[in-house]
Amino acid sequence: MNRELFWKAMLKFFSGLLLVGLLLFLPAGSFDYWQGWLLIGILFVPMFAAGLVMMAKNPELLRKRLNVKEEQGEQRQVIAWSGIMFLAAFILAGLNRRFRWLMLPDWAVWIAAALFLLAYLLYAEVLRENAYLSRTIEVQENQKVVDTGLYGIVRHPMYAATVLLFLSMPLVLGSPISFAVMLFYLPLIVKRIRNEEEVLKQGLEGYADYMKRVRYRLIPGVW
Repeated sequence: MNRELFWKAMLKFFSGLLLVGLLLFLPAGSFDYWQGWLLIGILFVPMFAAGLVMMAKNPELLRKRLNVKEEQGEQRQVIAWSGIMFLAAFILAGLNRRFRWLMLPDWAVWIAAALFLLAYLLYAEVLRENAYLSRTIEVQENQKVVDTGLYGIVRHPMYAATVLLFLSMPLVLGSPISFAVMLFYLPLIVKRIRNEEEVLKQGLEGYADYMKRVRYRLIPGVW
């Protein structure tokens, strides 16, 4: 086991856990926010399990997933705006819980939780299919076009999964206000995808042909 990679992953994991907890429960003014605990459970338990699997079976993929340093200026802007969006969505969810502005019924929260877990399964399948996945936009050494499985349906199944993840997240928290904020993710991901495809067309052999074979980026028959 690579101890440096292990401790780096643990630091990222527990830092994220602490940050999400603070952003939810401080604005809520209480730990009595069961929707917040539900989100933390369905978000971080699978994340921890996936990290252990990658550490054991594919540590290089885990290393790529931990790398968040973007070289593309346009992508740094996308990440910065995404961070602001998440901060606003979580804080507003906590405030929404404290002041009871507009709370979703319990049944809607549980449906959203099921959608979130479905999106996690799709995300895990993408990780299984594509060993070149990185959190940064780049063409890696010896990288090849992946066009099987979900990649034979849409060109960016990972982003399709994240759209479902991120849009279900505020609904798990019971906050329609936060859901409205998270809708800003849609133009951000469109911007990221268009930039990524330009990089891949120029640097990855066969990607232009792949784009002709698989027409849709995120949603079959739509876009």
